[in-house]
Amino acid sequence: MFRKRRAPGRRRWRWAVWMLVGVLVVAAGVGGVVVWQNTYALREEKVSLRHDGKLLEGVLARPETGDGPFGLVVFVHGDGPVDATHETFYRPLWESFARAGYAALSFSKPGVGGSQGDWLDQSMADRAEETLAAVAWARSRPDIDGRRIGLWGASQAGWVLPKVAARDRNLQFVIAVSPAVNWLQQGRHNLLAELRRDGATAETRDAALRRRETTLDLLHRKASFAEYRAAAGGTGEDMTAARWSFIAKNYRSDATADLRSMRGTPVLLVLAGHDVNVDVADTEAVYRRLLPAASLKVAHYPGASHSLVDHDLERSQWRLTLTAVLAPRKLYASGFLEDQSRFVQQLNTGQGTV
Repeated sequence: MFRKRRAPGRRRWRWAVWMLVGVLVVAAGVGGVVVWQNTYALREEKVSLRHDGKLLEGVLARPETGDGPFGLVVFVHGDGPVDATHETFYRPLWESFARAGYAALSFSKPGVGGSQGDWLDQSMADRAEETLAAVAWARSRPDIDGRRIGLWGASQAGWVLPKVAARDRNLQFVIAVSPAVNWLQQGRHNLLAELRRDGATAETRDAALRRRETTLDLLHRKASFAEYRAAAGGTGEDMTAARWSFIAKNYRSDATADLRSMRGTPVLLVLAGHDVNVDVADTEAVYRRLLPAASLKVAHYPGASHSLVDHDLERSQWRLTLTAVLAPRKLYASGFLEDQSRFVQQLNTGQGTV
């Protein structure tokens, strides 16, 4: 009696089915990891603020449990069209503050994420007024402790934070992440640092510095965008009229006077070891010269880039993408998130150290 042989097509079909099942199981596992890693111990509430005739849309992220009143960290963005969550980049920070009993408040910039207006129309003074309005709005809420409100800001916020703290002497603290002091000095440092990083020749560097001087001369003369384009030729194609107007409003920004005026407010200055945007040595020297030692704490992260992302991670696009999806808290330099939480916790115990 002969055994019936299975058709090869059926064997292939069953193999394909089991392969598909395996892929689905793996995908479900990865999907579960992604959901878990991107779930934060927060209660997020969409909020809005009307300021200067425009509606700003934002997020209030409170600790996962409790009725408050909570302390509050008001976020002040860096350059660019930043939404309230900074494309989710802020959420690990919000969670770190929530562990210390602090809520976080962040509004999308004008013209971004439902907020009205155009952020490129703003001066640094305009941004400071907007932040003061956000603080005043927060103080009106019963779930926020008005005595425990502080600011967190990065990069370009370095020209906004001191203005706000100089005006509102009741702020509990300021956390300044990779801030610059002088716009023009920062721009020159950034240009030279990027040229060094890219291995530019001396001739390329000198040509870039000459173009910079030409641009500064145009700004000093209040030249139009058309004049800039004519002078820049093909090298100015990435500049828009709106961006030129924004630079013209702000290129004289310098935080020195405002830093003097905010003396006594507890400050955590956060500096990265691989910062091509900001001259961190100069920033630290100025902050130490102008602010009392008792109110200033400086935290260095040698392995971090300007954004406080791990420098080695940032240099690998595939690793950066995978980390952002699978383990977003690991994007930041080691210890950074924990130190943010510890700083505000210790303010409430009178220690105030990092």
